[in-house]
Amino acid sequence: MYANQGMAEFSDLAFKTAVALYLISLAVSLIYYGLLRSATDARRERARILGEGKKAGVTAKVAVGAGGPAETVDHADVDVEKDDVSGIATGSLTEDDLPPSFQVERIKDKFRRADKWGGMTQSLVWLTAAVHLLFIVTRGLGAERFPWGNLFEYVTVVTGMAILIACVVLRRKAMRVMWPWILTPIILLLFYAGTELYTDVAPVVPALKSNWYYIHVTTVSLGGSIGLVSGMASLLYVLRRRQPKGQEHGVLGKIVSPLPDASKLDALAYRSAIWTLPVFGLGVVFGAIWAHAAWGRFWGWDPKETVSLITWILYAAYLHARATPGMRGLPAAWINVFAFATMVFNLFFINMVVSGLHSYAGLN
Repeated sequence: MYANQGMAEFSDLAFKTAVALYLISLAVSLIYYGLLRSATDARRERARILGEGKKAGVTAKVAVGAGGPAETVDHADVDVEKDDVSGIATGSLTEDDLPPSFQVERIKDKFRRADKWGGMTQSLVWLTAAVHLLFIVTRGLGAERFPWGNLFEYVTVVTGMAILIACVVLRRKAMRVMWPWILTPIILLLFYAGTELYTDVAPVVPALKSNWYYIHVTTVSLGGSIGLVSGMASLLYVLRRRQPKGQEHGVLGKIVSPLPDASKLDALAYRSAIWTLPVFGLGVVFGAIWAHAAWGRFWGWDPKETVSLITWILYAAYLHARATPGMRGLPAAWINVFAFATMVFNLFFINMVVSGLHSYAGLN
């Protein structure tokens, strides 16, 4: 039975609105992604044409020095420079020698148009995060408790924290291109939560009526949300390593071409994991203290306890590998991806399939 039926119904409306805004944000971010890819490809093609023109100019000069005909002289003997506004190569050939789509002003226009869509994406995501936060608050007011007493609420809290963290770490223009990759797993989690895990607003089960409930679940949720950002950054790092910047090829190359270079993605994953390890670890410790108060022991190798410990060890292994020369790079990144996958496994499989003392999914 609803504690506050009107507020509970409003929270449901806020949830649906947030999901709709997430879908709109994803659509706008994909347009931005496509425009940026088009502008980046045009800039690289321009650089390739200019580079080939420069080589042809050098060849012509050699031919003239060897007594070749004067008409083979080309004007492509000027050093290629970098345009300091957009990084577009300029120099050897004149603008009239290039196809219109590869002229510098046309490419600058493409980047400016993409940047406008990037700004729209950022604004929409902030609005979406605000509505998501409104849902969490109204859900709590409707239930007259902290709104993470079942699996539906827990997923919405983790994704809500993740979007707020992503808004902070992706605020720079160079990182906005990652939004489609962050929004997609959040939307999938929310869609699954809303269709398969939804439960009406109700009081928590008696086992959760403890002050440690607020402390433990909040800390674990925060650690999991940071881990989502870190794991996606490592996954993109793996893709970027397979398709280095400027050397993309095939379908996968077209998909990842707008992404930042591998070093930036690796740095984002590392800086996020630095926070994931202690925050998630504190959540495990607080859970052990609560277990002692509730069940008379700190640790009992319950399935959720065990997988949570394994997840924390994997994050520790990632940070250790990241600091070890022989493991830095792809081996460390794969450990971080596996840690995130283990966290998702713990969230769904352990809660929904394996029976244990932490079976509070609210599905039965």
